[in-house]
Amino acid sequence: MVTGNMLILIFFLALAGLFFLILKLKVEPFLSLIGIAFVTALIIGMPLNEVATTVTQGFGNTLTGVGILIGLGVIFGQFLGASGAVEKIAAAVLRVFGIQKSPAGLALTGTAVSIPVFFDAAFVILSGLIKSLSKKTGISVISFVTALGVGLIVSHNMIAPTPGPLVVAENTGAELGLFILYGILVAIPATLVGGYLYGLFIGKRMNHSGAIEEVAVSVEDQPKKEISTGLSFFMLALPIVLILANTVSQLLFPGTAFASALGFIGEKNVALLISVIVGIILLTPYISIPTNRLYSEAISSAGMIILITGAGGAFGAVINKSGIGDHLIATMQSWSIPVLLLAFIFSQILRASLGSATVALVTTSSILGPMAVDLGVSPILLGLAICAGGIGLSLPNDSGFWVVNRFGKLTVVQTLKAWTLGGFIAGLTAITTVLILSLFSGILPGL
Repeated sequence: MVTGNMLILIFFLALAGLFFLILKLKVEPFLSLIGIAFVTALIIGMPLNEVATTVTQGFGNTLTGVGILIGLGVIFGQFLGASGAVEKIAAAVLRVFGIQKSPAGLALTGTAVSIPVFFDAAFVILSGLIKSLSKKTGISVISFVTALGVGLIVSHNMIAPTPGPLVVAENTGAELGLFILYGILVAIPATLVGGYLYGLFIGKRMNHSGAIEEVAVSVEDQPKKEISTGLSFFMLALPIVLILANTVSQLLFPGTAFASALGFIGEKNVALLISVIVGIILLTPYISIPTNRLYSEAISSAGMIILITGAGGAFGAVINKSGIGDHLIATMQSWSIPVLLLAFIFSQILRASLGSATVALVTTSSILGPMAVDLGVSPILLGLAICAGGIGLSLPNDSGFWVVNRFGKLTVVQTLKAWTLGGFIAGLTAITTVLILSLFSGILPGL
């Protein structure tokens, strides 16, 4: 097989081929990733009888960790959205922050809501709050759009059980409960700096029409009755509390029957399954949309996410099997780039170029994740650095860019200045926080 610096050349040619297929030829990312995985395996000289096995095992091994979880997560988010719980959570958070600091409240609302609900859907749902908040406060619409968009995308990339961070935790071997806790810790300053503070800054420097895209929700799809704030927060917190209970019990009561019981209940797939079942029981009385349609829409969304996630894992498996990753890491190490910064840059380049945070996180963690121990870095810190790289630099090749552009009624230039740059600043804040946490390695649990 090919070795040495030629591996790096092949790696970048493979990335260039991937960008060309997705961006120029508009080939579906799933097909592009699978195709590039096969071609890369052939070019590096992998034995023919190992090529298909490597690709399929990479695909399957990735989905072993997150396949069920993605399906359950999408269904869970669908029920929360249809019951009106998402809007209820948003209203409650804004009451706490008050009108004048409402952009900060909206940003942190986005951070909370994006844990169970996917970015696009959450932005569309919550964007309805922007116009009324701007009228009440006199604060620019652009400030609210930036706060909401950045709050959502930070959580989407940093906090499991959203699919991207879940895959990263799986690939790096990070303990999931602690990964969630540190993910929240990193997400809050990133959201406030990139979403709230930068949003206020940029909002004062650009004019906006004041209009916001209204989402037409048919009367038949409105919730049957108003859900309570307590029940909304209970449902949002349930899967996270169950997963964290597993982590805490293993730390406080290791080896006991109590810890084993919580370990089963708090296993990520079981925790989310329990949450979905509880959601079906408690939220159905509030939902007008037929259950069959809810399931159909959720499974349709989950299907493409699962395919792309698995394909990213297949590409990563080829990279790992070839030794390209090992050589790339060794070379980068000789350049004296700290490994956490290296992970951030890798992830950031892929995210900006491919327009998909999930693909960037899956691919980067597939390459760097298995090397966490050899690199002498905490799997949690390595995973968080990869997640931080997936936050910013959303460009027109990203569907999220156009969701913000359309529903925020921004021009392309305004979208670049508010959403793209705000996300990039949030990413820089996140990696800075990760580097600060790394100073406490060996002191803080899990680091």
